[in-house]
Amino acid sequence: MIKEADFVFYPEELFNEEHVLKTLSDKFNIPKEGIKSFRIIRKSIDARKKVKYNVRIQCISSSEVFSELSSEFSFRDVSKSKSVIIVGAGPAGYFAALNCLLVGLKPIVIERGKSVEDRKHDISQINRGINLNPESNFAFGEGGAGTYSDGKLYTRSKKRGDVFQILQLLHHFGADDDILINSHPHIGTDKLPGIMKNIREKIISSGGEIHFNSKATKLIIEKDYIKGLECEDGKSFSSDFVILATGHSARDVYYLLENQKVMLSEKGFAMGIRVEHPQKLIDSIQYKRKDRGEFLPPASYNLVKQIDNRGVYSFCMCPGGTIVCSATEKNQIVVNGMSNSRRNSLYANSGIVVELQPEDFLTYSKNKVFSGLEFQKQIEGMAFVNSASGLQAPAQRLSDFVSRKISKDLPESSYHPGLISSPLHFWLPEIISQKLQKAFKEFDKQMRGFITNQAIVVGVESRTSSPIKVLRDPTTFQSVNIRGLYPCGEGAGYAGGIVSSAIDGMMAVNKINEIIKH
Repeated sequence: MIKEADFVFYPEELFNEEHVLKTLSDKFNIPKEGIKSFRIIRKSIDARKKVKYNVRIQCISSSEVFSELSSEFSFRDVSKSKSVIIVGAGPAGYFAALNCLLVGLKPIVIERGKSVEDRKHDISQINRGINLNPESNFAFGEGGAGTYSDGKLYTRSKKRGDVFQILQLLHHFGADDDILINSHPHIGTDKLPGIMKNIREKIISSGGEIHFNSKATKLIIEKDYIKGLECEDGKSFSSDFVILATGHSARDVYYLLENQKVMLSEKGFAMGIRVEHPQKLIDSIQYKRKDRGEFLPPASYNLVKQIDNRGVYSFCMCPGGTIVCSATEKNQIVVNGMSNSRRNSLYANSGIVVELQPEDFLTYSKNKVFSGLEFQKQIEGMAFVNSASGLQAPAQRLSDFVSRKISKDLPESSYHPGLISSPLHFWLPEIISQKLQKAFKEFDKQMRGFITNQAIVVGVESRTSSPIKVLRDPTTFQSVNIRGLYPCGEGAGYAGGIVSSAIDGMMAVNKINEIIKH
C-alpha cells in the first residue's frame, strides 16, 4: 500500500535516511524494515524562524510501485494537417507549437534568431564584451530570453491554464525531476539549451517546421483577415492563423504592427536596477546561520514595498547567479540575471524595479502608444553613455546609491563584460531613483544587512515586461481588428515569465482548434 503525508524536517534530518525512515515508521505505524521505498513529491523551505523543510512523502510497504510523476504525451504526425504560423521560438511560441502537435495542427515556427547551438557563439561574444549581434543575443534566438535567463518556473497565472502540464512537458524533454517536486522549480541556463533542442527535434520529427534566421517583416492581410506573412530573407508563408509570440524585446514588431494598423495600446511596466550581494551574505540573513551548510540551497528572497503609492519589488531573483548583458541594440546597456542548475556562483542578484504607469512617460513620444518604449530606449541609452565603452555596465555600491554618493571603487562582480563606477542616483529619473532609495531602506529593515558596501547596483533593469499591449479579444484571443492573428506571451503584454508565456501560447492554440473544429 502507498501511504502519503506531510512532514517538517530540519535540513540535517531530511538528508539522513535513517531519521526519515524512523519518522515514516512512527507516522504510519510500520516497522522500518517494512518500508520498501519512499520518495518526496513536494518540497519547500520555511526560513521564517529556524530554517526547515516542509515536505510531502510517499512510502510503500508492499509490492506496489510508485506511479510516474510525469505524464506521457501523444504527439501526432501533423505533416499533412492544417498549418498555424508561429512567430517566435520562445516559451510562448515553442509551447504553442507543442500544443499544435497534441491537437493535430501543423506548426510553422518563424524565428529571427539562431538555433541554440549557433547562438552560443554570440552569447560568448557578449560575455567577453566583444560584440553584440542585434539578431542573436540573450533575448533573440531559439528558446527566447528564457533560455539564457535562468529558467525559473514560477507563475501566479494558475487560473489561466495548467501549470503542471507545462512542468510535465519540460520534464518530458529533459528537465530534472526536481521541477515536479520543488515549490519554486528551477531548471538552469546550462540545462535549457538541451531541452530546447529536444523540443525542436520533436516538432520537426512530427511534421512541423522551424525556420531560423527568418525575421518577419510584413503580415499578409486581406480585408481584415490574416493570410500569412513575409520575411526579410524573402521567404513567405500562408495560413489563416498566425500566433504572434515575439517577446517584449522585439521592438521593431510593434512598429510593424502600427504600420499595418493592428490595434495597440500603451501599458504600465516596471524599471530599475539589478542588485548583487555576496551569496554568503544573503544566506546568513535568510537562514540566520553563519554557514548554510551542505543541506540547504543558496538562499533567495522576495521583497515588495509600496513607496509613494507605487510598488517597488524584487524581480527575477537569482541565487548563486550571474548578471548578464541583455541589450538587443547597439549603444544601449540592459542587464538581467541567470543561474546554472547548481546555482554555484559566489553571488546573488535580483532586479529591484519600480512600478511605472503610462502617465509617467507620456511626453516621450508624440504617439502615446510608444511613449513607454521611447522612455525605455532613453534610459538604456543613458546607461550606455554612463558606461566606459562597449558592453561595460554602470554600477555603484549599494550603500553609496542609497546615500547619494559617488563610489570611488567597486567590489568584484559576476558581470563578465566589466563594470564602471557611475552615479546612478544622479542620472536615473527621480521617479525611479528616489523610490529605489526609500525601498532599499525598508528592505534593510526586513533583511538586516541588506544595505552594505559589499553589494552593488548595476544599471539598467528595463525589460521586465512589454510597455505595449497588442489588443486582443479576451474570449477568442484574436486581435481586436485582424481576424486570425493571435497575439500572445510577454511581447503582446499577456504574460510575464516562462510558465505564464507557455500557458498563453498553448491557450492560443486551443482557441484556434475550437474554430477549426466548428
